[in-house]
Amino acid sequence: MFRRALNCAVLPALMLATAGSGLYPAQAEEIPKAPGHRLVSHYDGAPATAAPLPGEGPPRHPHLAPNGRSGMHADAAGSATYPWSGPLGRNPEVRSEKIAALGGECATATFDSGGRLVTVCGTFAGFRVKLLDPGTLATLAEYRLPQRSSTVEAVTSLDFSKIFKDTSGGAYFYLDDQDRAVLADSRQHILRLGHSQDPDGSWKFTVEDDWDLTPVVPHDCVSWTNLWPGGTCDPVTSVMPDWDGRIWWVTRQGRVGTVDPATSAVRSVRLAGEEIQNSFSVGPDGVSIVTDHALYSFTTTPDGTPKVQWRETYDRGTGTKPGSVNQGSGTTPDLFGDGYVAITDNADDRMNVLVYRRAVDVPAGGRLVCKVPVFGPGASTTDNSLISWGNSLVVENNYGYENPTSLLLGKSVVGGATRIDVRPDGSGCDTVWQSAVRSPSTVPKLSTANGLLYFYEKEPNVWGIDAWYLTAVDFRTGERRWRRLTGTGPAYDNNWAPITLGPDGTAYVGVFNGILAVRDTS
Repeated sequence: MFRRALNCAVLPALMLATAGSGLYPAQAEEIPKAPGHRLVSHYDGAPATAAPLPGEGPPRHPHLAPNGRSGMHADAAGSATYPWSGPLGRNPEVRSEKIAALGGECATATFDSGGRLVTVCGTFAGFRVKLLDPGTLATLAEYRLPQRSSTVEAVTSLDFSKIFKDTSGGAYFYLDDQDRAVLADSRQHILRLGHSQDPDGSWKFTVEDDWDLTPVVPHDCVSWTNLWPGGTCDPVTSVMPDWDGRIWWVTRQGRVGTVDPATSAVRSVRLAGEEIQNSFSVGPDGVSIVTDHALYSFTTTPDGTPKVQWRETYDRGTGTKPGSVNQGSGTTPDLFGDGYVAITDNADDRMNVLVYRRAVDVPAGGRLVCKVPVFGPGASTTDNSLISWGNSLVVENNYGYENPTSLLLGKSVVGGATRIDVRPDGSGCDTVWQSAVRSPSTVPKLSTANGLLYFYEKEPNVWGIDAWYLTAVDFRTGERRWRRLTGTGPAYDNNWAPITLGPDGTAYVGVFNGILAVRDTS
């Protein structure tokens, strides 16, 4: 899953902004590169030939934009796969947009029916919902969200780790089947935002619905006008619709709830003593949520109250590892294959990939399909979703990454990526390949149209140059096919933001100072 998108500073009330206001440039401003850009390789490997993968993707969710366009993990199942091709490495060019002088990272990227990007960018002036031109990356419209309490806490305590460990405030959002962005802001309100073009050609965002969760979610949060609140603050982490159209939401302190869009009725339960920092996945058979203690399958009672179908605990280890946000799984559940769901655990020695059967009527003790240790002893964790296709899973190692200061002056992580397949008869799982690719913190993605996995890579550099690359790896073999330099310096650190593949074949990456695009030119 994605982690720690930035957001900071005081904001006025929610505002609208459009291209017609004159605030936005015709072309994007490039993110500046640090010294050393000309001293490192700009391209390695050779262009790949598309080799489509057999099989079918997850079912299309009836209340989401089409698969590949709807959210951070590409679809409701969390597969992190795209039905179209990403760049093949044919003379790839890089374009970037600087969103802010400090911060500006555009995390989740979605695509409306016209191919425009709808994204949320976290800056030190606050979260902004943005509509971007997919070619130039220029801003077409912007909607400003209210301040997050973690920003105020970070400034007042001088502990900026609070920002990097906060996944609330709109970082997780989805695009619905009518091109509307649905998110939970830092006021504990769920917003549904539409965007449209005025007769003069300018674009704007409009709030179509606003559901208030504060009657059931503690909201006495730190703010610039209330630095010492006396109550409790429980930020909303993520939102997703179920197959019936209810909007589900989860909070950091273990609340799980629903909103009925037709009646605005809010229902919720509390998982006492458990924390939720990941997003969640939805299938026709229910909602899969992972806490820092257990994996759950939920459905609802007739009035919409969340109801546990089953619960499975896992090894949560004895502490938080460098590269994890809390003591628990860092993965959004993956719904895949013949009725499986997968996460990772937080075991102390070696992290394990865990595959379970999703069916409700599984005999006692028969839910776990396999438990596969990955990466080296004492150096394995992930805070990003798995990739799933068919009966295959791909996991990357984030051990050692904490924030943009972690890899300065040429440092990197131990890295690694592994593919694991569930056996056709469901009797267990096998490791297919292991790669040494060093992808510190990105949510990697797979193009099923060309058979390439995409990672955001950084290798150690003895000269202290921080060089970042978009790297393509063969899904079948684990072989690195090519990589393209995107930039140098901390401004190009993706800081937990995902790679997103656009319908036109472009790969987008949210980075510390904004967003960049890599596309073939021949």
